[in-house]
Amino acid sequence: MPLQINGEIVDDALIRQEAASMRPRYEEMMQEMDPIAREMQLRDWAKENVIERTLLRQTAMNEGDPVPAEEIEERLTAMYPPAGDLENCEAGATRAGVDKDEARKDIEAQIRVERLIRQVGEKAPKPKAKEIADFYKKNRDEFLTPPMVHASHIVKNVNEGADEAAALEALKQAEAELKNGKPFAEVADAHSDCAGQGGSLGWFPKGEMVEEFEAVVFPMQPGQISDIFRSVFGWHIATVHEKRPAGMRPLEQVKDQIEAALWREKQEKALEEYVDTLRAKAEVKTVKKS
Repeated sequence: MPLQINGEIVDDALIRQEAASMRPRYEEMMQEMDPIAREMQLRDWAKENVIERTLLRQTAMNEGDPVPAEEIEERLTAMYPPAGDLENCEAGATRAGVDKDEARKDIEAQIRVERLIRQVGEKAPKPKAKEIADFYKKNRDEFLTPPMVHASHIVKNVNEGADEAAALEALKQAEAELKNGKPFAEVADAHSDCAGQGGSLGWFPKGEMVEEFEAVVFPMQPGQISDIFRSVFGWHIATVHEKRPAGMRPLEQVKDQIEAALWREKQEKALEEYVDTLRAKAEVKTVKKS
């Protein structure tokens, strides 16, 4: 049956649509429940979602400054881009057959709700330094860093268009130049199939490169150049520039990340409390269809 929320009639179809959209996400979580009880629970949650969204929209439409027409038109165009010559479109409809006036009303309501949610969230207090430090201490595992290597390589690929023997011979020529003292970056740019930036691969942890490559590179010391070795891609020569052991990122490095996460939690809580206040004051009842 339809709901009446602060005098506004909300069709039962909206609740059914909400339940349908929620079902895939919640069915696994509720799979141990009796099917009938599960469906009733899902409908109750869907009904509460619809009520809360309606209350937010009602409040947003009654508060704040008007939405500039240009902002509405910009979003309307983004949602329903015109196709072809607009002069051939019916005056009140987009190419998609959507009533423009109704679309504008929906867009204005959406913008007003977004604005209200943002305003509520911005009133949430920013996390204090102690909260950030406490979170860092209690969640140290989240800030562990694996061993890292900064390396470069010279590679000759082996595939349908590249012969195995020819690729190996090219790597031997590159190896000879390295043994004669030519800088690794110059040899890489001259011979590698991945030329550019001196063959640099940047920093990477274990598990990011193929196993054959990591088996050679991670035991190496900075400044060391490998022998020629094979991977699934082809033949390589690698060098290691720097290494970092496993460790923990310092608080100063992750402070902004923690602060942002904690503030999002506070904003979500502030919105929940705001909606609870609206719900407590709202007049919600089920109405019978005539």
